[in-house]
Amino acid sequence: MDLQSLSFIFGVSFAIVLLLGPLAIPLLHRFRFGQAIRAEGPARHQIKSGTPTMGGILVIFSAAFTAWRFSSSPTTVILIFVMVAFGVIGLLDDSLKILRRRNLGLTTRQKILAQITVVVAFYIMLYLRGWHFALFIPGVNYALQLGIFYLPFLVLFMIGTVNAVNLTDGLDGLAAGTTGIAFAAFAAMAWWESQWNVSVFAMALVGALVGFLIFNRHPAKLFMGDTGSLAIGGALAAIAVLTRSEIWLALVGGIFVMEALSVIIQVISFQTFGRRVFRMSPLHHHFELAGWSEWRVVTTFWLTGLALSLVALYLYVR
Repeated sequence: MDLQSLSFIFGVSFAIVLLLGPLAIPLLHRFRFGQAIRAEGPARHQIKSGTPTMGGILVIFSAAFTAWRFSSSPTTVILIFVMVAFGVIGLLDDSLKILRRRNLGLTTRQKILAQITVVVAFYIMLYLRGWHFALFIPGVNYALQLGIFYLPFLVLFMIGTVNAVNLTDGLDGLAAGTTGIAFAAFAAMAWWESQWNVSVFAMALVGALVGFLIFNRHPAKLFMGDTGSLAIGGALAAIAVLTRSEIWLALVGGIFVMEALSVIIQVISFQTFGRRVFRMSPLHHHFELAGWSEWRVVTTFWLTGLALSLVALYLYVR
């Protein structure tokens, strides 16, 4: 698999979203599939209420179709399954929000149970393929044998990644841009290790997300919704597992780590001391309330994600 082929895969996935976007937006408007904005968020976000959501379907379809077209292997099937399964959970959540006309879909318990089910199914697929359940430690050429503890690790790792990406999806283009950069980094890592199937899948997602940004950049004409954020979060975690790069994800996905930590810190600080560390969490809202424009926050997070990915790639190939 050469770089020219990966570029072509990027282009196909990008073109599919670009062609389907103008058809999907008026259709979603017609059926009133608009986003409900939570009252607790920044007040200026209320003008986004009614913006078509569930645009993540375009990303899922484009990435799955392109990856399958160019790499119909068992590995590709597993990756598509994980992405689609998490996307279905998000679709149910988005659908309930639309039906209820408020930002309240599945309960937290329902979401977690559904996500655990998908992770267990993924684990069974790995087991049936004779997967070596170990955690590879970068830089020391050492594999930590987890044995029966790999399943709880996998559950925590994947659910943590999925929900961290979901938390990042709060500003126009933020989640699509940061995950697009992360998928590009993992496409390069997989290519370096001659894992062509994984590289193809990751690059198909890069193309789909860049295409989606045409409609999702500020001011957004289309939101990905939980349909998209849960799907791409699941795909990102699955790619990290299949490339044995779970620890690398902490660096490549540093933005998602910071977003999740800001929420955890805020909750612990408020419940323990009655004080907030941030003006608002997740972290991107803190900068908004500090006076930054939405575009400034998004581009700063993009550039930070790009810098972290480049550092990770440099260290990876050394």
